[in-house]
Amino acid sequence: MSAGPPWTLRRRVVALLAVVSVLLGASVVAEIAVAAKNRQHIQTLLERTGPLRAHSQELLSVLVDQETAVRGYAVTGDREDLEPYVQGGEREQQLYRAMEPLIKIYPRLDRLLATIKAEAAEWRRTVAQPVVDTTARDGTAAGQALITDQPRQRFDGIRDSVAQLQQGILDEREKGADNIYRTSTLLVVLLIVAALVVVAAGVVLLISLERMVVRPLTGLAEQVREVAEGDYQHHIAGTGPPEFQRLAVDVDAMRQKIAKDLSEVREARASIEWVNSQLQKQAEELVRSNRDLEQFAYVASHDLQEPLRKVASFCQLLQRRYAGQLDERADQYIAFAVDGAQRMQRLINDLLAFSRIGRLTTGFTEVDLNRVMGDVAGQTESALQYADAELTWDELPAIRGEEPLLTNLLANLVSNSIKFRRPDVRAKVHVSARLVDDEWEISCQDNGIGIEPEFADKIFVIFQRLHSKDAYPGTGIGLAIVKKIVEYHGGRVWVDTDVPEGTAIRFSLPALPEHVEAARAAAQRADEGVADEGVADEADEAREAGAPADGATPTEAGAAGAGLPRPPAPRTAGDGTAGDDAAGDDAAQESESTGGAKETVT
Repeated sequence: MSAGPPWTLRRRVVALLAVVSVLLGASVVAEIAVAAKNRQHIQTLLERTGPLRAHSQELLSVLVDQETAVRGYAVTGDREDLEPYVQGGEREQQLYRAMEPLIKIYPRLDRLLATIKAEAAEWRRTVAQPVVDTTARDGTAAGQALITDQPRQRFDGIRDSVAQLQQGILDEREKGADNIYRTSTLLVVLLIVAALVVVAAGVVLLISLERMVVRPLTGLAEQVREVAEGDYQHHIAGTGPPEFQRLAVDVDAMRQKIAKDLSEVREARASIEWVNSQLQKQAEELVRSNRDLEQFAYVASHDLQEPLRKVASFCQLLQRRYAGQLDERADQYIAFAVDGAQRMQRLINDLLAFSRIGRLTTGFTEVDLNRVMGDVAGQTESALQYADAELTWDELPAIRGEEPLLTNLLANLVSNSIKFRRPDVRAKVHVSARLVDDEWEISCQDNGIGIEPEFADKIFVIFQRLHSKDAYPGTGIGLAIVKKIVEYHGGRVWVDTDVPEGTAIRFSLPALPEHVEAARAAAQRADEGVADEGVADEADEAREAGAPADGATPTEAGAAGAGLPRPPAPRTAGDGTAGDDAAGDDAAQESESTGGAKETVT
């Protein structure tokens, strides 16, 4: 016959508590019964035997007084001497009535009391009353003659009966006292037994906790410490109740998972170390490659530029000196050579400019884009005049960045818009800005030939063109430079294809914290329904902080809703905001060379 499942700790504790509860309950029931019995014995002693003893003593005294009164009356014949006899008879009857209810539980004593009552009545009838009557009728001598030894013996019998009653009451009293002592002793024993049960239960509980809880937990803790110290392969085994064994199984499962994860981490660390070593090697290769590229840039900027300038110069000399002296085909070949040398020069310059972005840095400073647009207007003035184009811009913000790169960025966008103009429409280029969350979104929009949506994501790729160099000159690197400058400043650039005409190139740049805070405060006040003068004050605060008064609102709700000032009239190149320096034909050519083709694809 197989043994049942082992007892759980809860089951053992419940069993122990059940046994203790039964023992204590039985002890309490016994103590209650003994206490009730003890109380009954005390009540009997106090309310029965005590009064009975007092009444029996008084009864003997009353009977003796009656007998003495009868003798005295027989001697003196004085009726006053007979008064104790009369009163004693009444008191005797009162004592009988008081003793009878108390003495009923003692049959022997009840019979003695009845005997005393009968003997007393017989004594009065046969002795006392005849003496009293004879003395009253015949005188004291006749009355004394009736008092003989026989009446005395009869009264002595009554006295003996009362003495027996008193002794019986005393015996019952002593018996009650013995019962009280016995029940009290039993009650104390029961209390001691209950205390012993509690102590024994406590001892058993302590021993059980030591064997079933403390020792298994201590052993489990020691095994866990061994694992915690690094021995992850140590098997954790549990002892004691089933709960602790299951706990040990769970802890061991956790150890196995930790060991497995640790093994995977070690393998991953080894892989990472290997990858790091490969990356270190690649980094070293990149350092060498960058060193070679820097050397190439130096050679391109010096060694390659010199022969190119010489080739271009001598080709131009041939073109000027022998123009018209050779045949038409020779003039065409010379023109091709001059154009190729010049384009090669522009391409090398653009590549050098592209490679220097982010490498040759002057550090970020706070740059006012309004001043930058003035410089851009000065750089592109000759191209604007040649194309009869119009350049305008709204109030622009101040941002952190490198002013030369930002100038190059906006100059490329403006020159790109001028280049790709429609021949029958006057070119218009407008630059604006708006605050979106914590970034400035700056737009350069024109009314040129536009860009197809399928090419919107590809025009920023270097050396990609949609048009031939005869239709739109350039190296195809301008917008790649724009993208690199924007990303260097932590922003992004894209083409907005939802404009009704022309092209809108937008780029984002991080805004200054004070601009963001001012815009949020303005928006909050606008939502709370601030008065117009409050909005105007907020606009002054935004203008003092460097936020633009137009172009963009902090949210899509508009400039008025955000609390920014309304824009002034757009600034136009040539209205005194652009530089006074005219770049001339060389500046126009430089602008055209550094501004890449707008419509480019990969």
